Amino acid sequence: MDHGFDLLMVTSTLIFLLAGFVKGVIGLGLPTVAIGLLGLVMTPAKAASLLVVPSLVTNIWQLVAGPGFAPLVRRFWTLLTGFCVGTWMGAGWVGGDAGGSATTLLGVALIAYALLGLSKKRFMVSAQAERRLSPVIGIATGMIAAATGVFVIPAVPYLNALALERDELVQVLGLSFTVSTIALGIVLMNHGIFQLSVAGASSLALLPALAGMFAGQRVRMRVRPETFRTCFFVGILLLGAHLSLRHLF
Repeated sequence: MDHGFDLLMVTSTLIFLLAGFVKGVIGLGLPTVAIGLLGLVMTPAKAASLLVVPSLVTNIWQLVAGPGFAPLVRRFWTLLTGFCVGTWMGAGWVGGDAGGSATTLLGVALIAYALLGLSKKRFMVSAQAERRLSPVIGIATGMIAAATGVFVIPAVPYLNALALERDELVQVLGLSFTVSTIALGIVLMNHGIFQLSVAGASSLALLPALAGMFAGQRVRMRVRPETFRTCFFVGILLLGAHLSLRHLF
């Protein structure tokens, strides 16, 4: 019996349970938490391959629950195209972690995400600026996702700055994460990382992710989301600091 493999399976299950719980409470965070914590025990590329199925299913669920799919696609098609282009441009970074560079970059991305989340500043993007920025933000997010497996920087802060209605924001996040997951999954397949055996493990990870999400949705009714968001971002900040610094010592 391979006790190391068994320990990895238990660890992965608990991580996806926690990541799903976070998504259930605040509506996002599953890939960030899962990739961040899995990055402690494996490379970001391997972690991203385990995330493909849980991320795809939960984000499609979030996407179809919203009110207006077609208008959002028409508005954000350049952003979505940018995700795909950026992921393709960063494909050469997938699978490599020489010297821990990808893990360090993941840590830096998590720190940036946490600091933005904890900041009281709220940025606004005008409609004119949106047309210029959307493809650039999409490409940048795709390239970072290819290197780290995390597709929240800079897309999530950018979408938050567009003053969308709450339901629109939740749906466009689901749409963005769905497209990003598919683009990253294709790149991982082309590099031989997301294979049949990994797809099976990724499918199994869907169960704890969904269980955690259902539990988080129940807790959402009893806990102030802002309180939980603060705890979430502090945790992400500490995790990012650990990942970015551990190869220096």
